[in-house]
Amino acid sequence: MLHNVYFWLKPGLSAEQIRLFEEELTALTRIAYLESGFCGKPAPTEPRPVTDHSFSYSLSLKFKTMADHDFYQKGCPDHQRFVDTCKVFFERVTVYDSQALA
Repeated sequence: MLHNVYFWLKPGLSAEQIRLFEEELTALTRIAYLESGFCGKPAPTEPRPVTDHSFSYSLSLKFKTMADHDFYQKGCPDHQRFVDTCKVFFERVTVYDSQALA
């Protein structure tokens, strides 16, 4: 199960606020029960009609099971800390969850 999240940060954040957001976002990729985790910024790829570079940051977490994902959403203290600390920094967030075909 793949959990992809895109964040659009509010304009005018201080360097300290951005640093805190990046630290908290990176911490999510280190949750012990993840299969893998990645966070980053839009890549400097060539603009194309199908490419969206408008987001500020992305997060991709691969969970071993749906139960792990569900715990992350409803009981994971690391996720709750991120939300409580960082929700004031973004003006938009979009989530795309995917499940493997086979």
